[in-house]
Amino acid sequence: MTELHSRPGCIGLVLAAGFGQRFGSDKRVAKLANGSKLLAATLLRAQEAFSDVRVVLKVEDDAQALAIPPGIQVVRTAQAKQGMGSSLAAGIQSLANTQATAVAVLLGDMPWISLATLRQLQSQAHVEHIVVACCNGQRGHPVLFGRRFWPELMQLQGDNGAKGLIATHAQQVIEVKLADSGILQDVDTPTDLSPRAIS
Repeated sequence: MTELHSRPGCIGLVLAAGFGQRFGSDKRVAKLANGSKLLAATLLRAQEAFSDVRVVLKVEDDAQALAIPPGIQVVRTAQAKQGMGSSLAAGIQSLANTQATAVAVLLGDMPWISLATLRQLQSQAHVEHIVVACCNGQRGHPVLFGRRFWPELMQLQGDNGAKGLIATHAQQVIEVKLADSGILQDVDTPTDLSPRAIS
């Protein structure tokens, strides 16, 4: 077992059931500078750091067309139109029967997070903690939630994500300061497709 996978208690959960309307087309299959598709690149990076990676998709999504890598477990949500909170709740519900102690919530349009960052965040994962990535004073993704918080995450609805939960449990939050701007870089429009390759 490699050092990267020495903490199997933390599962990687990638949210990719959004509609990305500002992009103008399905950004999940948009090409990065290195030729890889956006969502596939995000998932491959997650697989390097987490031994169990799952992705939340819409019911009608074609996993093959999205180039979902082998070994990724697909979670379908019929509530995708309701927003990110509903997608996150569906993803967390899929973890209920696992033995994991924490989940790292990643966004499908953030492929530039470094492997070192994921490793550092994972080392802080704990059943009683919420681990938040920070760069230049800004909070980004992923956010790691200990199992203690999963029941509350399962209750999320609509477009309300986990910000309220994080604020409610501020004393359980661990901020990890990083020099990785990738934790802040997502893709909303075609101009956001960075020319940098995944390192």
